[in-house]
Amino acid sequence: MKLYEMAKAPNPRRVRMFLAEKGLLDHVKRVEIDLKEGENLTPEFVAKNPMKTVPVLELNDGTCISESMAICRYMEQQFPNTQNLLGKTSRESALIEQWLRWLEFQFFLPTGMAFQHLTGYFEDRMTTNEAWGNDCKLKVERFYDFLDEQLQGETWICVNRFTVADITAFCTIQFARVIDVRILPEHKNLQAWYKRMESRDSAKV
Repeated sequence: MKLYEMAKAPNPRRVRMFLAEKGLLDHVKRVEIDLKEGENLTPEFVAKNPMKTVPVLELNDGTCISESMAICRYMEQQFPNTQNLLGKTSRESALIEQWLRWLEFQFFLPTGMAFQHLTGYFEDRMTTNEAWGNDCKLKVERFYDFLDEQLQGETWICVNRFTVADITAFCTIQFARVIDVRILPEHKNLQAWYKRMESRDSAKV
């Protein structure tokens, strides 16, 4: 299998961490795609993913799967004897999915929008709106408060164990550095959780 990615981009990192936790990184050949240079816009790449985003997992039969969680779900079902990160029971699966929706729509998406509209990284291919970018950045900052509150007395984000929700939150927090948003000193619960995340081997991939 081939994993088309950009190493420093947050979504591919979510997949790499997921694979690392499951011991599956050596099951994929990683292919670097430079988004800044527009390598995701070539006809060859668009044929693999018409949304023109990374990551994309290309199976041995040529099937291409895009979207981070779609790739993670495929690998979880394809390798059921590895560490479970998406839920062992219907209750766990539902709670993890709930948190993924919160994290992706209320945290990851506004971080990405603030990045696109405030940094000028894609100014050659999009019209930016600074006011919208600043609104998104404020939403990100408020979500740090929410996370800190939710982590009171908790070791992990949900279901009392490490899951893909922790991976998503961790990658988003690291991504948010590009818009100058960081964990504040008063976020004691979030700081403790972040240190636990940093200590994991998967945080180094």
